[in-house]
Amino acid sequence: MIVRTLDVADEGERRVVSNGWESTRLLLKNDGMGFSFHITTIYAGADLGMHYQNHLESVYCISGEGEIEDLADGKVYPVKPGTIYALNNHDKHRLRATTEMKMACVFNPPLHGKEVHNDQGAYELEAEAVQE
Repeated sequence: MIVRTLDVADEGERRVVSNGWESTRLLLKNDGMGFSFHITTIYAGADLGMHYQNHLESVYCISGEGEIEDLADGKVYPVKPGTIYALNNHDKHRLRATTEMKMACVFNPPLHGKEVHNDQGAYELEAEAVQE
């Protein structure tokens, strides 16, 4: 059984801070679950272009407001508490935060722990793992 708290994970290597966001990775590849689970904060005013070419992602908005744009067709969808979106086709997208947003995110395949977006807005398949 794996039991962790967000408070404790925030204090260690599981918290990754990047440009416009930070993410605490509660479950990672080395946990053996087949997916990773993160609580991610998107900072107010962030405008993030992403294209997860190596991962599928599902995102549930816990708090805050913004929008996601599908860059393939230009459709824009509001994101607010209770909204889920799934990037089931490695969708190239742009996430804009009107206010600070708290998101619960699941990645498949799971992340190793220290990933940040590359210049194409993706995470690499291989990355440095969190040491515990």
